Amino acid sequence: MVRFGKKAAIVTAAGVLAAVSVAGCSSTLNPAAVVATVGDEDISLGVANFYTRMTQGEYETYYASMMGTTAEAMWAQEVDDDGTTMEEQLKDNIMQSLQNMYLMSQHASDYDVALSDEDEQAISDVADQFVADNTEEARDVVSGNKEDVQKVLELVTIQSRMTEAMREGVDEEVSDEEAAQKSMDYVFFSYTATDDSGNSSEMTDEEKESLAATAQDFADQVKGGTDMAEAAEADGVEVQTATFDSDSTTPDADLIAAADALENEGDVTDPVETDNGIYVAKLTSLLDRDATDAKKESIVEERRQDQYDSLLEEWRDATEIDVNERNWNKIDFTYQGITIVTPEEETSSGNTDNSANSGTSGDAGTDSAQ
Repeated sequence: MVRFGKKAAIVTAAGVLAAVSVAGCSSTLNPAAVVATVGDEDISLGVANFYTRMTQGEYETYYASMMGTTAEAMWAQEVDDDGTTMEEQLKDNIMQSLQNMYLMSQHASDYDVALSDEDEQAISDVADQFVADNTEEARDVVSGNKEDVQKVLELVTIQSRMTEAMREGVDEEVSDEEAAQKSMDYVFFSYTATDDSGNSSEMTDEEKESLAATAQDFADQVKGGTDMAEAAEADGVEVQTATFDSDSTTPDADLIAAADALENEGDVTDPVETDNGIYVAKLTSLLDRDATDAKKESIVEERRQDQYDSLLEEWRDATEIDVNERNWNKIDFTYQGITIVTPEEETSSGNTDNSANSGTSGDAGTDSAQ
């Protein structure tokens, strides 16, 4: 790890490309080098680097701060049992996204998707503005030459239109039976006890036995006709509502199974014991209209996504795709930081250094600071 030096700003067209600042061991890549081949079409290192750096900037600016960590620590974090780091995972996703964009571009004519003269002019104008707003040194860091910026914008535009076209034409008819959602009211008797000071602790076995008796008495009362809300208030628990079907797993799979087995509205489950406490539920509807209609929309959306995914998989299977790992590995997150800068930040910061910093400060092995 290295301690990053002074950052340099990359000013971009507002609303189209993010403004970013860069810092670290910047080095000039050969934008013409081939990082991957999709069918007969090459993905240049310049295109891959520009698209990757824009994505990296979003993560470093927003996700790292949300996670309460530095960008360098975030990229080094292991996300799988096999030791895969977050940087490796994101780069895998980015490479797949790039390949998908090229596949969609190659199949665009099948869906009558094309860039108009107006589209091309607008994209060219944005690329020109990007070049005009930034020094050569800064643009080198993110491969921000006009050709590569323009190519990425073309790919992203086609991807947006292809995504919509590829998802069209699915069967949008869904029956009530297929989407049926039930609803229930339920209470939860927790095995976690809280004292007057707000400290929480696990109940003893004796306390759990007592709680089980309370839950059984509660279930018996509600089955006998006592209002559930009144019984809950007396026992210090809260009535909650949920909609569900047999595939639901929340709030608890065992509770869902017990509630789903009820045959009539108004039926009440026996106490359902779980690792964390005890549930009791009352079936309030065998067909919740609002939830069922929402499920129908969800099913149609799932069909659209399945069709989209299937098309991409079909195109991948029919296309030879190769990745030049040596060139792809030249794009490194740890030694090249990217931070998005909003127009407000750009203005308030006064004079912004607009040249890429090729050096670093601090010793190797120290935590990097941004």
